[in-house]
Amino acid sequence: MEKIELKIIGMDNPHCVGTVGNALKTLKGIINKELYVNERAIITFDPNKVNLNDIKKVIKNSGYEPVENLIDREKEARQREIKKLKIEFLISLFLSLPIFILSFPNWFRIIIFSSEITNIILLILASPIQLIIARRFYKGFWIALKNKTANMDSLIAIGTSAAYIYSLLVVLSPSVFGMNTYFDTAAIIITFIILGKYLEALMRGKTSEAIKKLIGLRAKTAIVIRNKKEIEIPIEDVKINDIVLVKPGQKIPVDGIVIFGSSSVDESMITGESMPVEKKINDDVIGATINKNGFLKIKTTKIGKDSLLNQIIKLVEEAQTSKAPIQRLADKVSSYFVPIVISIAILSFIIWYILINEPFVFGLSIFIAVLIIACPCALGLATPTAMIVGSGKGAEQGILIKNGEALEIANKVTTFIFDKTGTLTKGKPEITDVIGFNFDKKDILSTAAIAEKNSEHPLAEAVVNEAKKLNIKISDSTSFKNYEGKGIVASFKSKTIFVGSRKLITENKINFDYENEIQKLENEGKTVVIVAYDKKIIGLIAIADTLKENSLDAINELKKLNKEIYMITGDNERTAKAIASKLGIKNILSEVLPSEKADKVKELQKQGKIVAMIGDGVNDAPALAQADLGIAIGSGTDVALETGSIVLIKNDLRDVVKAIDLSKYTLKKIKQNLFWAFFYNVAGIPIAAGLLYPFTGLLLNPIIAGAAMAFSSVFVVGNSLTMKSYNFRI
Repeated sequence: MEKIELKIIGMDNPHCVGTVGNALKTLKGIINKELYVNERAIITFDPNKVNLNDIKKVIKNSGYEPVENLIDREKEARQREIKKLKIEFLISLFLSLPIFILSFPNWFRIIIFSSEITNIILLILASPIQLIIARRFYKGFWIALKNKTANMDSLIAIGTSAAYIYSLLVVLSPSVFGMNTYFDTAAIIITFIILGKYLEALMRGKTSEAIKKLIGLRAKTAIVIRNKKEIEIPIEDVKINDIVLVKPGQKIPVDGIVIFGSSSVDESMITGESMPVEKKINDDVIGATINKNGFLKIKTTKIGKDSLLNQIIKLVEEAQTSKAPIQRLADKVSSYFVPIVISIAILSFIIWYILINEPFVFGLSIFIAVLIIACPCALGLATPTAMIVGSGKGAEQGILIKNGEALEIANKVTTFIFDKTGTLTKGKPEITDVIGFNFDKKDILSTAAIAEKNSEHPLAEAVVNEAKKLNIKISDSTSFKNYEGKGIVASFKSKTIFVGSRKLITENKINFDYENEIQKLENEGKTVVIVAYDKKIIGLIAIADTLKENSLDAINELKKLNKEIYMITGDNERTAKAIASKLGIKNILSEVLPSEKADKVKELQKQGKIVAMIGDGVNDAPALAQADLGIAIGSGTDVALETGSIVLIKNDLRDVVKAIDLSKYTLKKIKQNLFWAFFYNVAGIPIAAGLLYPFTGLLLNPIIAGAAMAFSSVFVVGNSLTMKSYNFRI
């Protein structure tokens, strides 16, 4: 099997997707095809039965231009399409203006030419528009006909052809058909529709700017050390474990780890974080970020499709091509819409011409107007354009939405479950209190750090880090012994240091009478380390997993939205309550194993709640998958891209609220688009069919119908593009 990703220029609505899909069915060897209304196609095929050229040829024969999904080629193809539409519109406009002048008003025609000569001139002017410019619609109509379906091209081709053919018969046999022609109707409708398609093509190019910006962030070259020499090579030639040099002001070309130097790095283009991040040896860096002021040597850890930037691009593309439930509904309606419209147009003609006995020209005008006004272009564009802009807007903020369903459901969530460690908290123990008994803070930390220096335990690391932060010099112990689950005993200057739990202290028969102080700290959810020197307790060190700085803000914002909030953790109830109380969370699920977290999600779902699970995407994976909406918290370099429907690149829980905001705003735009698309068709068809004519004398001119149809599509795309200026409330 082979898989190819193509950009199919012109495949921008459900009917076009169906046309391409039916064309691909004619090829043997197509194993699977995923076609999307944003012109993206993923095709899996058997190379022994069919090759890429065959696939491209059948797509091209169906009326669309396939290009391999490379940004430059895609851009070239789109520019060609825009240029072609522009030329077609200008030619149509050039020919339509004299057609309009000669067709209206009648006194102008009579003064200059006779009706017969005028009609011949109109035929000469209108024929290039109908037979050359409108060829794209005939091609689409013919392909749809071969596939036993109908599409928007069908409506335009049938409607304008009816007007043109009737007018041609007038020219050929005026004694039978009279002198009134409809060349102006056909020509001006085609001109308006081509204008609409031209404006759509321009706007559609703007909707996917998020992808283009992300692709534009990629570095083109990298300076690497090869054979002890510095050489500049294309980014594609960089390998894993290459040593890459990055000077101040340069773009970091690859994902990697700092092995030399320190600097501040601007990661805003990836994470959305405005403040530069300090980087030192052993810190991770992300490709496409900017090295501000230091010289760095970086060991490459990820390249090509595995790099964070490429994974982000892939996620955004998938989000933009996936269908939200609201879009699937619109697609279903659209598939029934065209056949129904053709039926209404034929029925309207029969009623007016045969049953009511109005003139043939009157019935024909109504037939054409119904077909043109009903063209569901706007319906096909309503959801995907908003989805593309919405997911792009999220990507700019470091919020990666993996599919349309996630974007739609985020606003419907009633209950949020937050994992504690690494999500609400930093996931790293830190010193919160140092209590001395006749010793100051620095003395206690210095003594404890001597013993903890050789330990790899997270609590020991917290003590050593705090000592370093206060610039305390940490001496070496002469002996060191770790007692599993109890603590450490070390020798220094012929005396013994004890750092650990009550058990370590009591087993070594050290006088212990500070239980009240210890219990007070433990009731706050902190782990207490007792420090003794020369058989005498000198102080207590309280260590806890501290809250992330924005956790409280995020929880308060969710409360304002009347959302139900739970905290889930494997910690004991006392520790869980201590953290929850700081955040004002009343619903606590404590002592829950990772394997049990998904069950807790199920229990809430059975109560009819729509549940979002927010976790770090590793041990929370089952719960993220079970939840109606899984939100994975990432650190920017390890974003758990395979779990959760939404990935927050920044370690900022306020982005949960932003995701809800974005969901709400995007849905609002989709509903606006669908309302106007449906309203326009529902309101326009009865007027075009002549429903108001007996009461008001109002009859919709086919030319006005064509202009309105083109405008509705442009309005929908334009309304979606206004999302680019949206400002999040936090």
